[in-house]
Amino acid sequence: MAKMLDDRVVFFNEGGDQASKKDMVAGATPPAAGVKITMTVTDWNCQVHGNVAVASFVDDQVIDSNGELLHARYRSVETWLKSRGDWRMIGSETIALNDDPSTVALPPPELEQYVGAYKTAAGARLEFIRKDDTLLASLNGGPPTLQKAEVRDVFFTPGRARFRKVFQRDATGQVVALAYRREGHDTVFKRL
Repeated sequence: MAKMLDDRVVFFNEGGDQASKKDMVAGATPPAAGVKITMTVTDWNCQVHGNVAVASFVDDQVIDSNGELLHARYRSVETWLKSRGDWRMIGSETIALNDDPSTVALPPPELEQYVGAYKTAAGARLEFIRKDDTLLASLNGGPPTLQKAEVRDVFFTPGRARFRKVFQRDATGQVVALAYRREGHDTVFKRL
């Protein structure tokens, strides 16, 4: 690995942590006993601009830890510089790709508790309707999108797992608001 990294490489992993060349070389150790890591690269793309190349790809990772499997996917963009006949990485940024979480099926009477209009202080409006045993949401009068329950009171739009709608209840158990959550930050919508 040391031969492939520029001494001044700028590297950020999927957790947002920065690592130097020294950190990366020191951290390149084999997995613990009983742990097998399989990495498959997909969605490969590389564009060469003279002595600079930019590559993007997805790492599909499976960790087998004594028979227990963990699956994750990461999107990386790497920048390489050709100098004195050799290619060396000068930059890398990686983000974790979010898969939809497991869902639970809520019965129609429970879904009915979320039906209604909700509004932010700035005027954005979310409206929820129930159609048979599904919940749909419409933002500012836009087309309705399917909502899936991760657990009671927490919903997401399939394919957009970074965003959650976390319904809030009062002391009597009535739904009174929802927090539209993105990367840990909430926009509060009050029920009308």
